[in-house]
Amino acid sequence: METLKLGSSGTLVQYLQSLLKTLGFYKGNVDGIFGNQTKSAVLIFQKNFGISQDGIVGKNTWQKLSNYFYIVPTDVSYGSNILELNLKGFEQKFPFLVQGNIGYSALGKNIRYLKFGNGKKQVFYSASIHANEWITSVLLMKFTENLCSAYLNNSTIGGYPANYLFNQVSLFIVPMVNPDGVDLVVGNTKQYLPDIFEYAQSLANNYPNIPFPDGWKANINGVDLNLQFPAEWETARINKYSQGFTKPGPRDFVGLGPLVTPEALSLYNFTLSHNFSLIIAYHTQGETIYWKFLNYMPPNSYEIGRQFSSVSGYTLETTPYASGFAGYKDWFIQNYNLPGYTIEVGSGENPLPISQFQDIYNKNLGILILGMLLS
Repeated sequence: METLKLGSSGTLVQYLQSLLKTLGFYKGNVDGIFGNQTKSAVLIFQKNFGISQDGIVGKNTWQKLSNYFYIVPTDVSYGSNILELNLKGFEQKFPFLVQGNIGYSALGKNIRYLKFGNGKKQVFYSASIHANEWITSVLLMKFTENLCSAYLNNSTIGGYPANYLFNQVSLFIVPMVNPDGVDLVVGNTKQYLPDIFEYAQSLANNYPNIPFPDGWKANINGVDLNLQFPAEWETARINKYSQGFTKPGPRDFVGLGPLVTPEALSLYNFTLSHNFSLIIAYHTQGETIYWKFLNYMPPNSYEIGRQFSSVSGYTLETTPYASGFAGYKDWFIQNYNLPGYTIEVGSGENPLPISQFQDIYNKNLGILILGMLLS
């Protein structure tokens, strides 16, 4: 673990501040700047836990803090580094939650999956296939924390007993399909991999009107992962080329062919290796549920979509033609003729501010529960 001290900055400092705030030791802003107020909070934490009081977050302090890594922060810029800490916390706190990898990103980062439950029915949720939509990772991770806590405590979530859900379904979750892209947007790449940041910036220069890095949706090589699936990929290429997206860059470049990116190929193979009866791909923004692909209308998909709409207040719509091809949801529906949904959470301009999180969570809890029950 990286040692943090006075003068440190970045998303890991944000996480430290958030965790200390949750534990009642810090009352300042979660701003990612390790100043005197953060040092004072660390000193109080160290005193309370019998650690040498130096105000530096090193090995011993991190070890004590690790008992609380299972708490998913909802007030930080959520990159793959914080995801990994939360997963370590889940491993310790929730031993019944299965963890694994579906593959690796272009930079070799793990693409993690989680499995809750042992039911015969399999359901799949994914998030952050687009980099600047990282708030969806927080949504799925916080849901997982709350779901597992309810199971551990023999209590309910969303009005349903967690142990009933555990026995009824096997829920698979990939909380961050595009870790390289997410890290670029939240600032980790600039801090830890400056050469990669400069490389991404050179690709962004192909599209100077798109803000960098906030406008970045693609993987680190400038390919939009949600335009990588063999579901009318050629049509997507025609559409995006006509819009001017002919080179790698922050968004909407389809790549040189379907499934040429390791992230998309990993998601594709992971899906083929399971028997998912329903999938949900989380995106931002617009508070919209997209439920079909072309003329494919899987049995019960519209009815399930209507129930999702009812519990969330989101509108149920068909995908606009200009963005309706080569997506993961499109391919799943085409390949399996089973319910698949793209859900656009929140409203505003990406990346959505983390201040929207609680509203997003409240509106989507019903969807996340019903997805396990209705498939």
